[in-house]
Amino acid sequence: MVASITAAAGGPRVIEPLPARPPSLKRGAVVFRERCAACHGESGRGDGPKAKTLKGPPPANLADRTLMGDMSLLDIFRRIAIGTPGTAMPEFAEDLTAEDRWAVAAYVQAMQYGGSATAAVFAAVRRQIDSALSKRSDQIAVDAYMTFEQVETSIRAKNAGLASELEGNFAWLRTRAVKADQEERNTIRERLLAGLERAERVVADRPSAASLFVNSFFLLIREGFEAILIVAALMTFLAKAGAPERRRDVARGAWLAVAASLLTWVLVELLLQVTPGQRETMEGVTMLLAAAVLFYVSYWLLSKIEAAKWTAFVHGKMRSALSSGSGAALSAVAFLAVYREGFETILFYKALFTSAGASGVSVVAGIAAGVVGLVAIYFLINQLGLRVAMKPFFAVTGAMLYYMAFVFAGKGIAELQGAQLIPLTVIEGAPRVPVLGIYPTLESLLVQGLLLALALAAAVWAMRPKVKASGAEGDLLRSQ
Repeated sequence: MVASITAAAGGPRVIEPLPARPPSLKRGAVVFRERCAACHGESGRGDGPKAKTLKGPPPANLADRTLMGDMSLLDIFRRIAIGTPGTAMPEFAEDLTAEDRWAVAAYVQAMQYGGSATAAVFAAVRRQIDSALSKRSDQIAVDAYMTFEQVETSIRAKNAGLASELEGNFAWLRTRAVKADQEERNTIRERLLAGLERAERVVADRPSAASLFVNSFFLLIREGFEAILIVAALMTFLAKAGAPERRRDVARGAWLAVAASLLTWVLVELLLQVTPGQRETMEGVTMLLAAAVLFYVSYWLLSKIEAAKWTAFVHGKMRSALSSGSGAALSAVAFLAVYREGFETILFYKALFTSAGASGVSVVAGIAAGVVGLVAIYFLINQLGLRVAMKPFFAVTGAMLYYMAFVFAGKGIAELQGAQLIPLTVIEGAPRVPVLGIYPTLESLLVQGLLLALALAAAVWAMRPKVKASGAEGDLLRSQ
């Protein structure tokens, strides 16, 4: 294989030795500043201090996708090695080691994609596939596979089956690019693009530590604060009913609900360990379920109608429990109210940890900060009499929950596509924004489009003429 690649690239002087490991962007940046920035500029836009004094054509704008779009990493490596005749671009085959040339080539290629080497590799592979098929060129097909090899090891480490599937499809491309008819070329292209979409998600979707921390913090603050409101409303109800001595039963039920929520988390983790072969499927379902519940809760916060119904239901149960005289009945009501919040929280955090992957420590840090925040809120409300502006608080957290619902919907579909349970139809030109869970596939965009439509409908509904809050809801808000 190396021999055929070397021959296709123009001989050993240009391509040997092949990089033993992925080129270093950090090293590439250093070499670029030392050897290239004087002409090309720090950002590669051809505006370096020497640019105006050069004879011949001006330095190329390396950040221009239109200009650089058709160049693979191998093309850039060749240009660095042999220079560009008729311009001030010299050859660096003797001045730079092969490792440094590969590093600079990777850095230059990544300039078009905000410094993301991975995004640059996948974009280059897709262009080369199209070029190989349109030009019926087995040489460009070889270039496409060589470009893909820069990320193949990372893909194989996380999903060996997907890496083998892609390798087989690239072999098909190399052997059939010249002779295949239009139908076969379309089939090859669709399989490769779908596989590359799955692969890019595997190696490139890494939420930032900051976004994971913020999401985790807000989740716990919102869910925990609502649990505090519920318990406070129950305590207030008991005081108004002339039974303040029964508050201990409510506290017992609330703490049992917290323990049950933690046990639920453990059981969910055990379930996923027992069925490792279905883990991707279960995580996809979990994320979609979390998206549905998050969307419902975010709307619930805006509408307040369901809040009134739920609070009225809890208060009704409290009246029944008080009339029965049973401490266990009071504890059961508090357990039901708090466990509902706990179960939602478990579901949300499971989806968030799935999205975080190896960056789970940021989620844990957000949980820790959220616990500290809840303790502070509880102290300020109960000890210092702080009154929380409920409407702004729930408006902000409701918007945050909707954002997470939107993200989880896209990532949930992506998980199920990774498990090959639902189709993956790539839409060319569609945006890819992993931080928002947006992927260029018909299936994920349809689901997120539905969420946007529902959000618009919910906003219209929320802005309708308001009905006076029920007594039960008023009790909940006034309890703080």
